[in-house]
Amino acid sequence: MTKETSAVNRKKLPLAGQIFIALVLAIIAGLLLQDHADFADSYIKPFGTIFLNLVKFIVGPIVLFSIMAGVISLSDIRKVGSIGGITIVYYLVTTAVATTLGLLMANLFKGSFPVLSTQDLTYELQQAQSGPLDVIVNIFPSNFLAPIIDANMLQVIVMALFIGFAIILIGDKAKGAVSTINTWNDIFMKVMDMILRLSPIGVFCLLSPVIAANGAAVIGSLAKVLLVAYICYFIHAIVTYSISVKALGGMSPVRFFKGMAPAMLFAFSSASSVGTLPMNIECTEKLGASKEVASFVLPLGATINMDGTAIYQGVCAVFIASCYGIDLSLSQIITIVLTATLASIGTAGVPGAGMVMLAMVLESVGLPVDGIALVAGVDRIFDMGRTTLNITGDASCAIIVSNLLKKTEARRAVKN
Repeated sequence: MTKETSAVNRKKLPLAGQIFIALVLAIIAGLLLQDHADFADSYIKPFGTIFLNLVKFIVGPIVLFSIMAGVISLSDIRKVGSIGGITIVYYLVTTAVATTLGLLMANLFKGSFPVLSTQDLTYELQQAQSGPLDVIVNIFPSNFLAPIIDANMLQVIVMALFIGFAIILIGDKAKGAVSTINTWNDIFMKVMDMILRLSPIGVFCLLSPVIAANGAAVIGSLAKVLLVAYICYFIHAIVTYSISVKALGGMSPVRFFKGMAPAMLFAFSSASSVGTLPMNIECTEKLGASKEVASFVLPLGATINMDGTAIYQGVCAVFIASCYGIDLSLSQIITIVLTATLASIGTAGVPGAGMVMLAMVLESVGLPVDGIALVAGVDRIFDMGRTTLNITGDASCAIIVSNLLKKTEARRAVKN
């Protein structure tokens, strides 16, 4: 009897359950603190910021060492190219589908969008002028430490790939380097595990100030725009990812979403794809994704795969156009799809990055960038949903690529 009691006491609530409870408590606390938003912002949010800083601190080393470890474990540059090719094609296709879905649903509900004043829009987006090839140029680092210091994940990925390829090409001489990289990868993963134990506290402290500041706005004039975006997020997740995971990943969608619950809840509260990366890796590996694939596909996805952001851009572009009395032409709609898909490459997976992409999309079809002011006030609410979709898309790709690799290796084994 004593043993059974002690066993029950030792059984802890799963992390997903802890995060969900923290999420509910944050919503309740946020609603109660709507008249004291300054208090929430001054005394609750700082603890959430500390947690998010810890997550950001570990992301750079994890991306660098996990991708190097993943490349080295593949031990074949052609295999890396094969995985990379499948991953990028999947990401681009799902992003294009997401943008199209956002545009279709926004046009369908356009008549119900509120007509807001477009005068005195003062929101200014700080964006440097760039040439057509600057995105490609900026992928390649000019300094070894700068990408990690600046949290430029694309440059960190490029560094990891070059170092990983070099180790493979050197062969046996690099055994010491391989052991060192794997050891440091394990160390940073353990640090990640320590930080993730603080997730429930971080979720509460990050989310409650957002609810306190924006609770009334959600119920206000922008509620319908938010609703359309969230309907699109839901449809894309349930339809696109369920079909992909079932058909290409060989996994039940129910099992997939259940296994991804902790990462999805964390992404919803943190609004950071890169910040959710450690938990995403953990969830996909528990679902059966191979470590080498997860270590390669997920950091890449956190940087270039933005399905939720693409939906957000489509919905907001139609909303902003309707506020200005502009009807988008077919050519403009096609341009938005292409721009949103390509703009996702190189956009940081951090809170608010979707605003920069939205500015690019609006400029591409001649819509006033000032229109961003119409959605800036509740951007964080958009961001929570789009980030959740982004990381779920990354995870679906990891499951799919792992399954395809297993099938390929099985066929080769039969032939041999």
